[in-house]
Amino acid sequence: MIEVKEVKTKKQIKEFIEFPLELYKGNPCFVPPLYGDEMKMFKPNYVYYDQAEAVCFNAYMNEKIVGRIQAILQKVANEKWGQKRVRFTRFDCINDQRVANMLFDAAAEWAKSKGMEEIVGPLGFSDLEREGMLIEGFDELSTFEEQYNYAYYPTLVENYGFIKDVDWVERKIYAPKEHNDRLKRLSEMVLKKYKLHFGEAKNTNDFLRKYADAFFEILDKTYENIYGTVPFTDGMKKMMISNFKLIIDIKYVAVILDENDNVVCFGLCFPSIAKAVQKSGGRLTPGAIIRLLRAIKKPDIIDLGLVGVLPEYAMKGVSAAIFAGLMDMLVTNKNIKYAETNLNLEDNANIINQWKNFDAVLHKRRRSYIKKI
Repeated sequence: MIEVKEVKTKKQIKEFIEFPLELYKGNPCFVPPLYGDEMKMFKPNYVYYDQAEAVCFNAYMNEKIVGRIQAILQKVANEKWGQKRVRFTRFDCINDQRVANMLFDAAAEWAKSKGMEEIVGPLGFSDLEREGMLIEGFDELSTFEEQYNYAYYPTLVENYGFIKDVDWVERKIYAPKEHNDRLKRLSEMVLKKYKLHFGEAKNTNDFLRKYADAFFEILDKTYENIYGTVPFTDGMKKMMISNFKLIIDIKYVAVILDENDNVVCFGLCFPSIAKAVQKSGGRLTPGAIIRLLRAIKKPDIIDLGLVGVLPEYAMKGVSAAIFAGLMDMLVTNKNIKYAETNLNLEDNANIINQWKNFDAVLHKRRRSYIKKI
């Protein structure tokens, strides 16, 4: 017997959060989110609840949990994009179409009760959360920023009637096999032409103190028309800065300033912590913290986070300076094997064209699905 229940009790919350840890146990590609961050969703003062509603469901077979799903009514996104959508996320399920159907039924009925007409996902509360369902690259290590899923997931989703909304692609970026200083020369030319220079910071706190406000302003402008995005609130900014302090290293961040020291462009990379959090199931145990600190201090993989540029500089090649810095990092730091791009929309030519300067391998594809309800 299969039964779907709304998550309400402490036991159900624990089951909801821990189910993927059991489902992917021993899988070398799965990287859990931080356990403490997932628990925050069940607190009434969670940062997103001033702009969204959410509900979680667990599926049980013979009283054992066999699936889960979260449905999100992101009111700000619907208002921004003129849509009547509920997002689904945190969908995990055994390979059983009946279980998947019942979970999606529960999410769809909740969406209808809110007057919505479509269900879309996987998408979180904002694009700061994990999004997209893996449809290619099931044998690749996930990044900490994105979610892994088994190869049968797309079949479960598509059999329910979902169709493609958008795809993202991900690449491994290596230093070019042959020396190429085109990016460096372009960077130097652009910086000189527009009287720009790189900003400096003594440490992470100094970097955030100097540039955090401008960073979020540029981020909102850069990603304003990108699929599924919502404007940053003060709460989101505070949460993001708190997360940055955990993993950021100023060796892997850059800001470009104009002649008046105003930020016009930035780039953020993060040392990969994927392997550091695997063993502990996302819990920050003493052992996990030690592994985390080692990964940050001496990474072998770099995760590309965000690149933002003011609209008035977007078509002037300013971001080339950021990518030239990435090139230099890959060439000179022999400890770093490669960089992970994370998600690029498949039609985002401005970003994808930059990877032609590197030895790039497209190794993952993710999809956001949509269904009328």
